[in-house]
Amino acid sequence: MLPKLALVKQNFTNDRITDITAAITGELSRIKLAEMIKPGAKIGVVTGSRGIHAIEEMVTAIVKEVKDLGGQPIVIPGMGSHGGATAEGQVKVLKSLGITEETVGAPIISSMKVEVLGSTANGAPVYFDRNAMQCDGIIIINRIKPHTDFRGAYESGLMKMLAVGLGKHAGCSTMHRYGLGQTIPDAAKIILQKAPLLCGIGVIENALDKPILIEAVCPQDFESREPELLKIAKGYLPQIPFDKLDLLVVYEMGKNISGTGMDTNVLGRFKIAGVEEPERPLIKKVGVLRLNDKSYGNALGVGLADLTTKELYDSIDFEVMYANLIPTSYLERGKIPVVLPTDRALVEAGLKTIGPVKPENARVVVIKNTLELSRIYVSEALISEVQANSSLVLETDFTDWPFVNDSLQLEL
Repeated sequence: MLPKLALVKQNFTNDRITDITAAITGELSRIKLAEMIKPGAKIGVVTGSRGIHAIEEMVTAIVKEVKDLGGQPIVIPGMGSHGGATAEGQVKVLKSLGITEETVGAPIISSMKVEVLGSTANGAPVYFDRNAMQCDGIIIINRIKPHTDFRGAYESGLMKMLAVGLGKHAGCSTMHRYGLGQTIPDAAKIILQKAPLLCGIGVIENALDKPILIEAVCPQDFESREPELLKIAKGYLPQIPFDKLDLLVVYEMGKNISGTGMDTNVLGRFKIAGVEEPERPLIKKVGVLRLNDKSYGNALGVGLADLTTKELYDSIDFEVMYANLIPTSYLERGKIPVVLPTDRALVEAGLKTIGPVKPENARVVVIKNTLELSRIYVSEALISEVQANSSLVLETDFTDWPFVNDSLQLEL
């Protein structure tokens, strides 16, 4: 017997930037980009593999502004070891985000070749994309948000883009091997001194994955401004609105959703030796059903789950996943959970492994993915907490699970 489910809406703020192009051009004007670009200068526009809302429009706006100022823009992937750690794979990732030479109006120059710019105090060599280093100027763009591996003043943002994204495969491996939390800022400081960086575009998204702040940051302000932007970003992080669950079912995971396939901040799991786990939420069992097509077989993060399906397992390209997993050194995240033949079998297995809790009394949540949490399914055991939370709205009555031939059909 499975617990009944109802659909619940989380009321997140919908404040957002509606004119992305105007926001980008306004910020570039504010920092006087025109004074930084000489006629004919080759300007690298660097973007990563994250599914940032309207990233194609953002890159296009930067490219156009560079052209209008007399520069010659090129687009450079800054995504570490993603895309199977190959130049071709990283171009493919950009294409999946809508970024091609035709759509953004500039050539894409992708290579895994790097230069060594120095070494950090703990001995880590600092690698940097050779094509970017040969530019007359560089503009990087990245979302600023809590990292999925560690806590610090600099997590996922502009400093990481410099040290890991533009470090390519070699830099990604090195930063993980020497410890991300300390090594990223130390490496980024060296890069800030030696690379021809013009500015960074920091993007903060609201809980509905729409940009709520876009800010151009000059190189001399990276160290001081990014921690402030990170604090703002943490205030918009979408969360599961319960501290304790017996079972969480995640419909899909993927690299386009989170760098770890499923956001560790949402799951309450890091699974890194020596790193303390988040205090909340405490989830006994996590099951994941599908791998998003835009992850291109990379199921890094599947090891964060306890259960998965044969469908997801059959979707994994192990060569691509391991090219991304091994440089991180966090092998636990690539281990395969218990594989069940169907979605229903996964749910039933999960409910059998949560201890002495009757299925009808289980605290269960079902989500589309860890990025889209505005509407979720909850079990009857959570109704009192739903009713006590003014930000939650019960949208439907409690009914049976939406299975069709043992496959879960969500309306999220």
